[in-house]
Amino acid sequence: MKNFKKDLLSVNIYDTRAEMGEAAARDIKNCILALLNKKESINMIFAAAPSQNEVLASLALDREIPWNRVNAFHMDEYIGLSSDAPQGFGNFLKAHIFALADFKSVNYIDISALDADKECERYAALLKQYPTDIVVMGIGENGHIAFNDPPVADFKDKKAVKAVILDEICRNQQVNDGCFNKIEEVPKTAITLTVPTLFAGDYLFCIVPAKTKAKAVRATLNDDINEKCPATILRRHKNAVLYLDSDSSSIVQFCDGHGKNKK
Repeated sequence: MKNFKKDLLSVNIYDTRAEMGEAAARDIKNCILALLNKKESINMIFAAAPSQNEVLASLALDREIPWNRVNAFHMDEYIGLSSDAPQGFGNFLKAHIFALADFKSVNYIDISALDADKECERYAALLKQYPTDIVVMGIGENGHIAFNDPPVADFKDKKAVKAVILDEICRNQQVNDGCFNKIEEVPKTAITLTVPTLFAGDYLFCIVPAKTKAKAVRATLNDDINEKCPATILRRHKNAVLYLDSDSSSIVQFCDGHGKNKK
């Protein structure tokens, strides 16, 4: 494993995707247990994407985690898919972890909501009631976090949850990930937790495997911190960790202990 820091962000690089997933799951588990030593229950937000398969599988199988003391949320959802669509992020998380572990509660964004703005308000109120302890997340090919694509990302967003229009890179990623057969099938709009809502989590664990994410990872670590690459905001969080494999880190400019790029 290689590890370094860029600004406040800790970066861990593993040889394989499996090692990356196991390490991230182990760190998340340790964080859950440490928090539950101090609190009766905690609140977690999960990303839904194939990039999360390994970490979700490891977490779902871990019977040492007292999931009955964890309230679960997810960070985004399409608008316009049927309630039983397998591409729905709530359905993805139900299949990969929500139905496999005995959570205290599972709180879904309603994929079938007819009024997106009202659904955003409802979910925002839930998140306010249950302040986020842990976020388990990824990074998109365009550098998005949740569905905060560069055109709609706002580091000072006044909304906690909002409806957004998805950009073409984001929609193409859903095809590249095998979730849809062609881009015409991918919804054009979605509901997402905003950047400030994600950033407000006490601990952020960001898991990013695969060659398709290499450019986004390089931008996250080396570009200026701004909405052109929303994931750059992770470098300002005091408890954020980025987990990479050999593919996603293949064009990273490694940094020294002070966050300066090595040549």
